[in-house]
Amino acid sequence: MIMTRTFGALLLVMAAAGSADAADPMAGHDHAACTASAAIPADLAGWSAVHRPVKAAVKVSAVPKALLAPGVPADVELAPTPKVAYAIEPGKPGGSVSFGGLFVFDVAAAGRYRVAQSGRSWVDVIVDGQAVPSVAHGHGPDCSGIAKMVEYDLPAGRHLLQIAANGEQALTVMVAPVR
Repeated sequence: MIMTRTFGALLLVMAAAGSADAADPMAGHDHAACTASAAIPADLAGWSAVHRPVKAAVKVSAVPKALLAPGVPADVELAPTPKVAYAIEPGKPGGSVSFGGLFVFDVAAAGRYRVAQSGRSWVDVIVDGQAVPSVAHGHGPDCSGIAKMVEYDLPAGRHLLQIAANGEQALTVMVAPVR
């Protein structure tokens, strides 16, 4: 009986540690090495600026209220996946316990744009009702808080950003031109 309680307590401690790591942008990194500022690409320099709160839209008609400003990081509040009516089926839709949402952003001049995020959710950029194929993707610099980056070649105009399959309701997102 004592061994069962001890094992149960050990599992609780391990689960708590795992949860803390999931929310820690420096999880998996040497914390001493992360005391210096991370080498963030110049086009994402705004990542460390003040973040704007933005609530995700759950249907296309509501996206004007979910505007992301290029070069400005946004702390977004996502919705439970079953409540989101995506414009097109996401490449990875996520399950009933995941989170997602819809946003818009404006592109002043055609070119390559990067979507950076603190999580590993699925990202689609929609132009004229079609998902734009990504041209590059990768991870952010160690210790930066950027977990994933995806690049797209986009025309000028207003574009729809779909986020799907995120494991948490909160996410930091930034769209910026690649320089």
